[in-house]
Amino acid sequence: MKKILAGSSSPMLAKNLSKETGYPIASVSIKRFPDGECYVKLNEEVEHAIIIQNTYPDENIIELFLLQDAVRRMAGRMDVIIPYYGYGRQDKIFEYGEAISAEKMARLIEQDASSVILINPHKEHIINFFSIPAKIADATETIAEYFKGKVDMVIAPDKGAASMAAKAASVIQCEYDYFEKHRISGSVVETKLKKMDVAGRNVVILDDIISTGGTMIQAIKQLVKQEANDIYVACIHGLFIGNADDRILQEGAKEIVTTDTIESAYSKVSVAREIANLL
Repeated sequence: MKKILAGSSSPMLAKNLSKETGYPIASVSIKRFPDGECYVKLNEEVEHAIIIQNTYPDENIIELFLLQDAVRRMAGRMDVIIPYYGYGRQDKIFEYGEAISAEKMARLIEQDASSVILINPHKEHIINFFSIPAKIADATETIAEYFKGKVDMVIAPDKGAASMAAKAASVIQCEYDYFEKHRISGSVVETKLKKMDVAGRNVVILDDIISTGGTMIQAIKQLVKQEANDIYVACIHGLFIGNADDRILQEGAKEIVTTDTIESAYSKVSVAREIANLL
């Protein structure tokens, strides 16, 4: 029987996936010794394990490896779900001498895994770093469903997120746009929407990751200047480094919405359904 093993990063998602699939959550002991080292123990027999654990921050990587090792010594099959694939943004060599962290993480994880599922990795092609069966779950439609009836426009904070905004807009059945950067001079860059007028409209700014929040804050400021009505902020993975969430709300966001890939008070949408469809 399949059993879900929840790492420390993902208890909420594990519960949501259990509800979605009917698979029970196995009893696992995870603790830290006084020196910070991690201890993992499976408290029941597992034949087919579904591990859910992030590779962010660093301590969760070691926990994942230990969970995998414990399962390897007991179970016949191990599916690894990584809600937020930390180290995924270094997906190629930008400067000579760099490590490709996204590829190295894949090599380490696949040593003790039968398959892998990632949720909206920063670059989809990193799935090709795995030599075992690997799939991507896309939570864009699910997070878009949350905003049906709340907004009449989806905004991408930059051109890179425009395809995500377009997909969300098709679910909500509304228009979408994205911010473009225009260099005015050597030191002045103007940011403005590609084509739409947002005055008096309810909008959601959608991106895959919110880290320090700088990009979102700039987008909010522009929308406030353009007299948008309600401004929502949404993402798949909410890191919120350095109280980025507080700053986003202070700048004028009515609500922040994220998924349960990184669990927080803003995790109002679950990716459990997308994961269940791939298991």
